[in-house]
Amino acid sequence: MATKKSSGTTDVRIGISDSNQELHLEVEGAANEVLSEINAAIDGGKSVMLTDTKGRQTLVPHNKVAFVEVGTVPDRKVGFAN
Repeated sequence: MATKKSSGTTDVRIGISDSNQELHLEVEGAANEVLSEINAAIDGGKSVMLTDTKGRQTLVPHNKVAFVEVGTVPDRKVGFAN
């Protein structure tokens, strides 16, 4: 049985104000799409809502977002390939 490789997985790190913890999420979509979605939510005064690759939803109030770091997830290598 073949598995479908997900295309466009993005790694998101969100810093929460008044907390020393950070959220790390892996979401579907291109990095620029995810960043524009987060930016639109913050500019609109709405909570940032993201769904990770496992289907879990995370909601962060817009006024608690200290920073957002968005990047692509490198392909995971399996086996002995270099």
